[in-house]
Amino acid sequence: MPFESEQVTAQAAAEHRVTTSERGSFSSARCACGWRGPARRARSKAREDALHHHSR
Repeated sequence: MPFESEQVTAQAAAEHRVTTSERGSFSSARCACGWRGPARRARSKAREDALHHHSR
């Protein structure tokens, strides 16, 4: 049986599924929790926004 902290960590990870999407020449990160990053011209910046959100 997993420890309670492991269950909480797994649950938090499931709630924060971050993806990137493109619209025209812009890319943005979005999360299942409702968070949305700014539109970026560089996909790498959108992915960086996603990593920063996921690590919080």
